[in-house]
Amino acid sequence: MVLLTACAGSPRLLFTEEAQMAAVPIGPASIRFWADSQISAFQSAARQAVPVDGKHYSYLALSGGGGGGAFGAGVLAGWTASGQRPKFTVVSGVSVGALIAPFAFLGSDYDDRLKQIYTDGEAERLISHPDPLGAIFGVALFGHGELRRLVSRYVDEAMFEAVAAEDRKGRRLLVVTTNLDAQRAMIWDMGAIAAIGGPQAFKLFGDVLAASASVPVIFAPQMIDTEVLGEKFREMHVDGAVSIPVFTLPDAYLLGGKSMVSQHARPDIYIIENGRIEPGFAVVPNQSEVIAAEAFSIMNRVGTQAILAQTYRAARRDGIGFHLTYVGNDYPETTGTGFETDAMQKLYDYGFDKARYGSFWSSEPPQIVVAKAIARSPAP
Repeated sequence: MVLLTACAGSPRLLFTEEAQMAAVPIGPASIRFWADSQISAFQSAARQAVPVDGKHYSYLALSGGGGGGAFGAGVLAGWTASGQRPKFTVVSGVSVGALIAPFAFLGSDYDDRLKQIYTDGEAERLISHPDPLGAIFGVALFGHGELRRLVSRYVDEAMFEAVAAEDRKGRRLLVVTTNLDAQRAMIWDMGAIAAIGGPQAFKLFGDVLAASASVPVIFAPQMIDTEVLGEKFREMHVDGAVSIPVFTLPDAYLLGGKSMVSQHARPDIYIIENGRIEPGFAVVPNQSEVIAAEAFSIMNRVGTQAILAQTYRAARRDGIGFHLTYVGNDYPETTGTGFETDAMQKLYDYGFDKARYGSFWSSEPPQIVVAKAIARSPAP
């Protein structure tokens, strides 16, 4: 009983929904907003993002996908090698996409550091010592704080300051977490956090990145310090993909039909889906961690299909260029957790080759392509 008690999560200080709605972790309230907020909230957080060439907006959205982040890392490096990679006005990241996002935001100089995360064995070591009792009686299957330490290893103060410098130029970096207390997706303006500067902002920057990738039960939730009217409490944040598999545009824009696009600048949106969108087949080993990974992957894929369809329709409506790349059925199905180093190296190479040598962007989601083909086929 003593051992089981030691494994249990520590009790939390209670707070009200009203306190949560008014809470601010640091600096101005505009450093974050709810994904289901009004369009004006997104426009405020974007703070009038400035096109890098003065004329054209490019928006990169990076999805979740666990070890599939190796694909996104490979795509970015291959895209650099092709000589066609733009400098993005806005970058958003969810889950593993959040871990990639700062590197993608800062440009090709960070490609090698991003590759290292997926191919040097660090990610596999992260999940090498599961603790079943921790999952049942505590808060996570894998060591408490391990993911946060991984973030600290690769996201240093120089990178933090570089994000702040790019933010001052009018570029924006957004990351999604799921606030379990509020049961809503939260969008963090990471450039605004970096612009505040100092140790407290640097800690919050890393906490948010770790929170966005903290798959519930697999990794411990990230507790984020906040306060309102002098009252301090800690919010519980987990994997952004729990609520949004990939963040393209606010719900109010995708579902409400209201345009938020300037008549003077039509953006291109590039979506890197770090996983499959089309169903495949592979016999799943009867192992808890593999079953959990596969089940979460399926849920993520179904949610992604819906968001991509909504984004595609909104893009067609407002003249936004729609560009999508993902792990296709030409890549063989594999089993396992997806964090095995050899598997991630192969997936990285696949993404690199796809971007470097192939036509890797699709102008339509695969389900739209299938629907059009069915509509064109003669009736039986």
